[in-house]
Amino acid sequence: MKPQARRVGRPPKDASHHLERAHRILDAATDLVLRWGYDKTTIEDIARRAGVAKGTIYLHWRTREELFAALLRRERVAMLNEVRRRVEDSPGTLRDLLRLLASEVMNRPLMRAVLLGDSEVLGKLTRMKRDGEISAGLRSGFETYLGALLEHGALRTDLSPAEHVTALVSILYGFLLVPQMMPEKYRMSNERLAELLADAGSRTMEADGPMTAESTRAIARATLDFVDFAVETAQRKLRASLGSEENAR
Repeated sequence: MKPQARRVGRPPKDASHHLERAHRILDAATDLVLRWGYDKTTIEDIARRAGVAKGTIYLHWRTREELFAALLRRERVAMLNEVRRRVEDSPGTLRDLLRLLASEVMNRPLMRAVLLGDSEVLGKLTRMKRDGEISAGLRSGFETYLGALLEHGALRTDLSPAEHVTALVSILYGFLLVPQMMPEKYRMSNERLAELLADAGSRTMEADGPMTAESTRAIARATLDFVDFAVETAQRKLRASLGSEENAR
């Protein structure tokens, strides 16, 4: 017996219009979530803001949760694309990568809320696994990146990979959380916080001593390769959420 063919839904007559409408809906959802929070934002609210019928939203996403997963995936792609653009104009060291990532996270309320598990903004989404977790593929890509830095003498050899990651995550969360607890006079700009975070991370993780020109070039290439990998992974997941790719791995 031949296996039954899987039924595939008809593609939209105008794919560009379908995609434009999806982004318009996500724009509306972003505005409302940042204003009211996830738990108070309804499909009706989003439809009204986007200028579409409520049923139209369900042509794009089966559930409210899928819509918001798409919203977060889109914001992650935008963030990583900007990091990619800025990394290309930098020396491409670990310090540069940390500074640029921190700067983008701090200046993007949705990404900051995801990282901190901010229930005031994301509500029940903070209790969902979904895209809030780092995928196995991205973890593997970061481990590959750390391996390249180690190979070219850019990382301390007295710390294990787990210790490097633990130190980095601790520094990142510390710089994101602590400023909210400080008196007003001690608060500083996001850019300055990003610089201090990168300084703390590089001092903790990077090896001392001069680098050869060859190693410097190799490290810059590895940094760019890692960001490219992260961008491609995020874009693939977004395409799946927008219906332009069937599955995200």
